[in-house]
Amino acid sequence: MYLSALRSWKRHLWRVWVRRTIGWFPSAGTGAASGVPETTSEDLDGQSQATVNQRPLGCSVPPPGLPTSLTPAALPQQLLKDFLAGVAPAPPLSWLFLFSAIQLACLLQLDPSLGLMEKIKELLPDWGGQHHQLQGLLAAAVFASCLWGALIFTLHVALRLLLSHHGWLLEPHGAMSSPTKTWLALVRIFSGRQPRLFSFQRALPRQPVPSAQETVRKYLESVRPVLGDDAFDRAVALANDFLRLQAPRLQLYLQLKSWCASNYVSDWWEEFVYLRSRGSLINSTYYMMQDFLYVTPTPLQAARAGNAVHTLLLYRHLLNRQEIAPTLLMGMRPLCSAQYERMFNTTRIPGVEKDYLRHLQDSRHVAVFHRGRFFRVGTHSSNGLLSPRALEQQFQDILDDPSPACPLEEHLAALTAAPRSMWAQVRESVKTHAATALEAVEGAAFFVSLDSEPGGLTREDPAASLDAYAHILLTGRGHDRWFDKSFTLIVFSNGKLGLSVEHSWADCPVSGHLWEFTLATECFQLGYATDGHCKGHPDPTLPQPQRLQWDLPEQNPPIHLSGPEGSRDLVRNIDCHVFPFSHFGKSFIKCCRVSSDSFIQLVLQLAHFRDRGQFCLTYESAMTRLFLEGRTETVRSCTREACQFVRAMDNKKKTDQQCLALFRVAVDKHQALLKAAMSGQGIDRHLFALYIMSRLLHVQAPFLTQVQSQQWLLSTSQIPVQQTHLFDVQNYPDYVSSGGGFGPATDHGYGISYIFMGEDAINFHISSKKSSTETDSHRLGQHIENALLDVASLFQVGQHFKRQFMGLGENSGYRYGIISCKSVDPNIPTSSSNL
Repeated sequence: MYLSALRSWKRHLWRVWVRRTIGWFPSAGTGAASGVPETTSEDLDGQSQATVNQRPLGCSVPPPGLPTSLTPAALPQQLLKDFLAGVAPAPPLSWLFLFSAIQLACLLQLDPSLGLMEKIKELLPDWGGQHHQLQGLLAAAVFASCLWGALIFTLHVALRLLLSHHGWLLEPHGAMSSPTKTWLALVRIFSGRQPRLFSFQRALPRQPVPSAQETVRKYLESVRPVLGDDAFDRAVALANDFLRLQAPRLQLYLQLKSWCASNYVSDWWEEFVYLRSRGSLINSTYYMMQDFLYVTPTPLQAARAGNAVHTLLLYRHLLNRQEIAPTLLMGMRPLCSAQYERMFNTTRIPGVEKDYLRHLQDSRHVAVFHRGRFFRVGTHSSNGLLSPRALEQQFQDILDDPSPACPLEEHLAALTAAPRSMWAQVRESVKTHAATALEAVEGAAFFVSLDSEPGGLTREDPAASLDAYAHILLTGRGHDRWFDKSFTLIVFSNGKLGLSVEHSWADCPVSGHLWEFTLATECFQLGYATDGHCKGHPDPTLPQPQRLQWDLPEQNPPIHLSGPEGSRDLVRNIDCHVFPFSHFGKSFIKCCRVSSDSFIQLVLQLAHFRDRGQFCLTYESAMTRLFLEGRTETVRSCTREACQFVRAMDNKKKTDQQCLALFRVAVDKHQALLKAAMSGQGIDRHLFALYIMSRLLHVQAPFLTQVQSQQWLLSTSQIPVQQTHLFDVQNYPDYVSSGGGFGPATDHGYGISYIFMGEDAINFHISSKKSSTETDSHRLGQHIENALLDVASLFQVGQHFKRQFMGLGENSGYRYGIISCKSVDPNIPTSSSNL
């Protein structure tokens, strides 16, 4: 799988080095770490990033024949975006201020240039005495521009040096030293007053390459708890041979690559983990329950779709104008915004050996699927973006359309869930016979699926309804999602929403930012009329949605043979379980003075050990967006300290005080690993890059081969809530989101994601495969619930939770909290009532 890819990298490496060395930069915010222009392309990460051998990440070089996205009409807009990002964090008007200051000094007969402006005048053409004043203005403008550029360069260098400091990560939680306070103050000063989304891209440091000796040492430490003595001795021997024989050469070449590319690992990660994977995209897609758990703003499907699509396009407008504020840690440390660039107008184009990301600068329609039929819905008129009511009208027309699906059309989207090589071959036939329809889908801003069934939490059976909700969001029915699109908006018949996201273009925090904005804006700001419709009035002059025609020959063998059967098997094999844990949440964990993420990770270790009776390699996703074009790193949560704590919890001879002491030691270890991963000192991305380099150089490295062959039986990720200011969970606790999830990384593994819903609840999403005799999502869910209560009982303030739970018994109504499926007017938020 890797050899053909690595041959292409030989051809690209020189071009990458030249472009980076001579100062050429892709547009601010692009993910084109390989150094090619973004003309065709750009923490729920545990699943698809967990298995290198199953899901290979991305050079953005397009294949011949793919249309480019940077049209002449879009070039001025792109140049403006590049200019604004290039001068940031300095505002463009600062040049005018500097020029005015120089002119004022000249009026006062002062020469701030120390004679340089006179030298510039001598170089200008001699236009005669009547143009002497014009020559002076031009000389002052040239000098101001040079001085302005030098100041911006100095600002970028100073800011990059400041952002390269990671000592603040190592400080204890809640404590901040004087040097860190000084550092934060300087970052604030050099960051400017109102930074844009891509303002910090050219000031972000590059991700460092750790030392091979330190990475290997950390690796051996991480596998010691899960390997027997003989297996560990073999691993040590292979590691020693690697450090002595292959590591020096591979490390040298990796250092050279880190100087040429924006990020030494992210481009390879995108290509080999995602774009070169030949399996179904169902294996790497993740979902978001893009809705409130206990409240439905309107039961009208078309109205909910109208508001949601309008809000998503509002977000795209803000994104294009860079008016989205960059994400800041601690309110000051910026994160890389590169992944935002390909959020909209992006499609993953299948290839026989490798897929490509095709990104368009703009798209003024969405593709809609309903009852086996495809439609093209325009989103703009001559006056701009259509109103929510106009979009609702379009979607209602689709719902009311009685026409049946054409032959082969109903299950056509199942091809996007087929193995990629098969879909690449069949797509050529589809493109030949239905090029217009295919372009309408692939060129859409995003994909919309109007589901014919209801979704979400129900009163009658809350447990089963949530599980079904998660399952349909993750897999669909195998033929009602265009998995190639960057994301699919799912609107259920009862007004519930969901999001299905293709993983190669970005990780969960980026799509999660979009999801939070959409959820808050379409409900609280746009709102709905009292009858449930979008606000406003229908437009009788609006054209009907365009029904797409797929003139596919019924006798075409590839299309018939690639039907929905394969995707149906994948869909049936996924076991999803979702449960809100409402006994306690983040506020209790804060009272225990413990990191909330470390608390949950140790709970998961305890629950998994009780479920399987053994420890396993555990994947926890951590972001590396502190660096330019950083994506993720692995935190290996199954540590020696965690194993000691887990064994103590099931040892009746150990007291609560002893278990608590071991728990705190394990938490400290986990926090150290998390901070190391975030600061670029993780293990797995470095080992992955060394492995790819070894294949590129045809170097045999048995140690690296063994590392990449290991499987993650437990893949975990926390879904961060980034825009808490958009929600008022204290006054309106029903208006909380329920997060999202992903599939298992291996046939006998689990995929677990979790989100803190407000301060007093945690929602867990668990997945596994029904074909496995070793896993059971519901069984693990019960173990997680018991483990949460057992760990909480170690703390004096939490001992009452377990007594309370034992007194209530298996009361599913209590477990699933306050359940309400009523429709409400979000302009007047109302708490839901108990059952």
